Amino acid sequence: MNNLLVELFVEELPPKALQKLGDAFAGVLLSQLQAQGLASSASRVTAYASPRRLAAHITEVAPQAADKAVSQKLMPVTVGLDAAGNATPALLKKLAALGADASAVPGLRRAPDGKAEALFHDSTVRGATLSEGLQKALQESVAKLPIPKVMRYQLESGCEQPGWTSVSFVRPAHGLVALHGTEVLLSVSVLGLTAGNATHGHRFEAAVDPVVVRSADSYAQQLAEEGAVIAGFAERRAEIVRQLQAAAERVGGGVRPIEDDALLDEVTALVERPNVLVCEFETQFLGVPQECLILTMKANQKYFPLLDAEGRLTHRFLVVSNIRPDDASAVTGGNERVVRPRLADAKFFFDQDRKKTLESRVASLAKVVYHNQLGTQGERVERVRAIARAIAQQIGDVELSRRADQAAQLAKADLVTDMVGEFPELQGTMGRYYAQADGLPAAVADAIEDHYKPRFAGDTLPRGDVGVVVALADKLETLVGMFGIGNLPTGDRDPFALRRHALGVIRMLVEKDLPLDLETLLHSALPAFGDKVQDATAALADFIYDRLAGSLREQGYSAQEVDAVLALRPQRLALVEKQLAAVRAFAALPEAPALAAANKRVTNILKKAGDVDAHVNPELLREQAEKDLYAALQRFVPEADALFAAGDYTGSLQTLAVLRAPVDAFFDDVMVNAEELDLRLNRQGLLQSLQVAMNRVADLSRLAAA
Repeated sequence: MNNLLVELFVEELPPKALQKLGDAFAGVLLSQLQAQGLASSASRVTAYASPRRLAAHITEVAPQAADKAVSQKLMPVTVGLDAAGNATPALLKKLAALGADASAVPGLRRAPDGKAEALFHDSTVRGATLSEGLQKALQESVAKLPIPKVMRYQLESGCEQPGWTSVSFVRPAHGLVALHGTEVLLSVSVLGLTAGNATHGHRFEAAVDPVVVRSADSYAQQLAEEGAVIAGFAERRAEIVRQLQAAAERVGGGVRPIEDDALLDEVTALVERPNVLVCEFETQFLGVPQECLILTMKANQKYFPLLDAEGRLTHRFLVVSNIRPDDASAVTGGNERVVRPRLADAKFFFDQDRKKTLESRVASLAKVVYHNQLGTQGERVERVRAIARAIAQQIGDVELSRRADQAAQLAKADLVTDMVGEFPELQGTMGRYYAQADGLPAAVADAIEDHYKPRFAGDTLPRGDVGVVVALADKLETLVGMFGIGNLPTGDRDPFALRRHALGVIRMLVEKDLPLDLETLLHSALPAFGDKVQDATAALADFIYDRLAGSLREQGYSAQEVDAVLALRPQRLALVEKQLAAVRAFAALPEAPALAAANKRVTNILKKAGDVDAHVNPELLREQAEKDLYAALQRFVPEADALFAAGDYTGSLQTLAVLRAPVDAFFDDVMVNAEELDLRLNRQGLLQSLQVAMNRVADLSRLAAA
């Protein structure tokens, strides 16, 4: 047993996919070697991924897999042997296909196979050699790489027609290393490359070139010492984080680099030998909103802006260089020269945009197409305004309605500014800055930025009531509009982020404890569309309840608990978690299983009975058990109803737990479907009263065991 090292040396790999490519390359190699018996469950893989290489180090790999005993069923004895016990032509043909002949017949094994007896051919299959197994594993690994975009290129050697034979891979590959311990697996090849033990280090700073790898275990150390390359993605990332913190400490003043995992991963995939340097720009640019400067530095230049202790942008930033010159002034100076035009553009856009008010830009939205069936952004703005006014009216605040209407009118105006045209990610954010420059109230300016919130899972909600109303209106406009034209999300596609919008609506209704009924809210949004859409509010409500159910299960509620509460289609979503808490407390009571089962039985009886009035005539109660149940309902239901009305759902359900005994006695002693019509209807009415009383908080029948 020895450790194995495999490396593909390639041209610069796509940075955003590098980590995934490295993990996939190593993972498939390991699984394929394990499947062939060359590696065991104890084998461990270490993935290496740098801009110019994908590699894997796998422990405890055998030079050859163990031979394997194989037993193959041939055919029933009656088919394979004639009456004299000789092989039939069918058996001989089957043996020939396995590489055997008539001499193997005496050695065939007979064994029961169902009702008949069958012939089995036992043999030993030679285990694959490492070269054979690795060849297969490597081809499989290359074929299964999650390549974002495949390149096709011609091979110059190692093929039948140099310059004509082409292969496909993520980038042109130029070298292959395959070492088992210190042994080179010379017979392994892929992408026109034959395995060796030589690779290349850093383009400019390697101490030697090529780097001749002595053994599988010396790979990472040799690359670091001789090739000036940190091969491991995680190790390189950790080194960048360390250097970023150290550089920030050198600057002093409590500054810190901006936290951005995606940027950190991308930069890690761009360098092989990170070297963090401190650069700066002119302080005059700090007059531009820092979101603009930060975005241009991160997105265009892959820089790490430095923030002060209060989170404000400073005029310094950090660069992760791929070289370590003795004098870094040329590197820092070059980066400072490169970033200056970017910042100047941002300042120019900001200055130009403020020459026109947001309100003056609203008319331009009529020229921006939103959707071919739903019209322009200008039409959309009018719909959002109407929906925002309707929501504010439901809350009952005249001033809120006025502010929300103003914010909704201006919320999309920044889409036609130069800054948002250059950086679409800043929509809303720039709207707030321009609203402030126009002297608009803070509530309106904040709402313009916040109406996109929550933008993603875990994002903050709008900070004020105006923002909440406009954000709700904006999301409802999208949901009602898209459902109304039948543009629904599919399993893997949701181009208008309808799932995210639905979760945003849920979060605002719940976390802001808004006094709004869901279906009333959906219906109030419909008139804003006129005849452009169909009424799909029922399907939309189902969609929102599905999203709510998934969200609640992720929070730790059981599927039964969620099903019991949402079966009633609660309209005040802000109360759902209280209902769930009540159901959980009720389910812990000893009476709960019996009452849940009884509720299920009641549901089934009433379903067959059709429409039943929850009315009981006491004079028609004949059996003692039905009289006792009626008396218990008369005594305890008013108390439970009072608790329910006061919002004490747990207390309401626990009060009704005392009904277990009379309910059990009723089902033991009373025939519900009596032959006499008046008795039958009266007993069904009693059960209807019981069901109404028990299921105000949740459908308790959903808690019954299947």
